[in-house]
Amino acid sequence: MSVSKIPFLDLVTPHKEIEAELVEAFRKALHTAGFIGGPAVEGFEMEYAAYCDSKFCVGVANGTDALRFALMAAGIQAGDAVITVPNTFIATTEAISQAGARPYFVDIDERTYNMDAAKLRTFLETKCTGKPGNMVTNDLGLSVKAVLPVHLYGQMADMDAIMDVAHEFGLIVVEDACQAHGAEYFSRKQQKWLKPGSFGMAAAYSFYPGKNLGACGEAGAVTTNDKEIARKIRQIRDHGQAKKYYHDVEGYNGRLDAIQAAILTVKLKHLPEWTRRRQQLAKQYNAAFAEVGASVVVPFEPEWSRAVYHLYVVRVRNREALQAELSEQGIGTGIHYPVPLHQQKAYEYLGYATGDFPVTERVAPEIVSLPMFPQMTADNVNDVVAAVRQNVQALAASAHSSR
Repeated sequence: MSVSKIPFLDLVTPHKEIEAELVEAFRKALHTAGFIGGPAVEGFEMEYAAYCDSKFCVGVANGTDALRFALMAAGIQAGDAVITVPNTFIATTEAISQAGARPYFVDIDERTYNMDAAKLRTFLETKCTGKPGNMVTNDLGLSVKAVLPVHLYGQMADMDAIMDVAHEFGLIVVEDACQAHGAEYFSRKQQKWLKPGSFGMAAAYSFYPGKNLGACGEAGAVTTNDKEIARKIRQIRDHGQAKKYYHDVEGYNGRLDAIQAAILTVKLKHLPEWTRRRQQLAKQYNAAFAEVGASVVVPFEPEWSRAVYHLYVVRVRNREALQAELSEQGIGTGIHYPVPLHQQKAYEYLGYATGDFPVTERVAPEIVSLPMFPQMTADNVNDVVAAVRQNVQALAASAHSSR
């Protein structure tokens, strides 16, 4: 089988399509010398807050800063414990530890790959003691302060269930929405569709170039409905300044670059259409893979979810063989993420062992991300599916003949 090359991600074509708009945004910055802060940043913050149905948006230097500053603004500090999942990028846990706290993990739901609220409850009931709002971990006596669910691959976690547990045990919730720009969740409790940041104290976003809304460099933001949280993050991102040269706290240099803010403002106008295209491509993938059978497990999207498909992740056996075959045919793939965080060398000190999170460990060797970007064509999807089908059928035939 021979197909034209299909990259895992195309960052060239979309920029060519809107090149004139991007150049004009850059030219305006050159002509006004507006490089740090100012109208470009404030304008993007207003527009992105409106897009996220949030009262406030604070632009920061990157998604890791967004997570860290949100936790710090929520009061997370040394001696605290924050609960998250091991199936995520390390920035999630870096933000926890760099805020001074210690990360604890709970396992994921095998269908959505997001935090399992039942396992969160089990952790709090069996690994912690104390009253709601004053829980401590049994092992180190750390104060259990917050839950950090990750909206992975562009799909929100089951926030009603997570919020029920958090409220019952008196915990803060900060949402990691770094892969979920524009994702929606139907709250059965509120009877309406809601975006990240509508549940927790804040939501953190990354605008790394490969994201659904990506800068042409590093950028991030925090959205929140809490005025005080927004104020604190603005202060933290700018060396702790209440006003220039007056530092109420020690902060960071974590400001959003004005040129990146201008670029993001341009791209934000196109994001709804890019999102619709990703959702169409996902539906086409799902329909085509339905003919392949159980050998390829496609993404599960509950009825309460409107995923934005930052990544299109399937599960297969013999993943490495599939990737090698697709690569030979010019089809790019990725793995998000090959090694769960509790098995990373950086987190040996947490004391976890293989077997502690069986769902994550079962999923990690099988997940593979297939090409997904708005400029993909229907033919591209058909070619990817055909190549995957060919590979899994060949593997099945080989296994059958070796019996």
